Amino acid sequence: MTIDWTKSVVLVTGGTGSFGKKFIQMMLNEYHPAKIIVFSRDELKQHEMRVAGYDDPTLRYFIGDVRDKERLCRAFEGVDVVIHAAALKQVPVCEYNPSEAIKTNILGSGNVIDAAIDTGVKRVVALSTDKAVNPVNLYGATKLAAEKLIIQSNAYAAGKNARFSCVRYGNVVGSRGSVVPMFLKQRETGRLTITDERMTRFWISLEQGVRFVIRAAETMSGGEVFVPKIPSMTVADLAKAIAPRAQLEIIGIRPGEKLHEVLISEDEARQTIELDDMFVVQPAETLWFGREWENRGQHLPDDFRYASNTNTQWLTVEQIGRIIAPIEEDYNAGRLG
Repeated sequence: MTIDWTKSVVLVTGGTGSFGKKFIQMMLNEYHPAKIIVFSRDELKQHEMRVAGYDDPTLRYFIGDVRDKERLCRAFEGVDVVIHAAALKQVPVCEYNPSEAIKTNILGSGNVIDAAIDTGVKRVVALSTDKAVNPVNLYGATKLAAEKLIIQSNAYAAGKNARFSCVRYGNVVGSRGSVVPMFLKQRETGRLTITDERMTRFWISLEQGVRFVIRAAETMSGGEVFVPKIPSMTVADLAKAIAPRAQLEIIGIRPGEKLHEVLISEDEARQTIELDDMFVVQPAETLWFGREWENRGQHLPDDFRYASNTNTQWLTVEQIGRIIAPIEEDYNAGRLG
């Protein structure tokens, strides 16, 4: 069942982040919701958003933290759709501050679930990451736990309005904290540092990520993990696209970092349905989840694994250059950050 966005109240946790700002911009420009609420804990970032032009009459700015369930319940009153994007996502920060990552990414997600059920929210879409699959760092482990919380919460919401699903995708090109701004800065020195020439990553643009989340919100029945089909690139090719004449310095893989990323593991593949442009990971057999997706796509072959190094879609250096051109323009104009 689709969403009439013009009659919907939408709330975005982590609304001042890279994803949140792009989502809100596209909502205002294309979908025109009845109201959209920016929920975040940083008053300065909210002020900067408003000054930067995010001041539509339908916008509301709500100070709060996903760690605070009571505040979430207050914010969720009258809300139809929640996009849960709030998270601590920097791998080294999460490693050094594990309890803080757990409080935000796991306990905070639990609070979002409880608040949504208690206040009558209809749909919740939570953002996840490829690092949640076979995690090797705390960030990935917290996002895996958050995924499990979100999906299984549908069992508790059976008699309520709320339904919960996740979107899982790879690195967002040019997002806050990504490698692209770092490479652009290093280019000035003529030397770029990469961890391993063999390293591969899934990549998706911010706009593609937002559109995929909107699609998931519109098509979800509750309990799915939606995974887009997206291309891979090598980190070495990314460096060449940004600074073709720069020297590459190999510094070795950092703690908690993978050589290649996985979006769907072999074990998950057994309950995954493939469509033309995405995969839908269904929950294990449950009484509350229908299997309608099985009529829309096909099952995956045995031992299927959706990994960045065995992907069938690859970006060339030239294609990467075209993708990062607008990011480079924003960086040079001081708009990236």
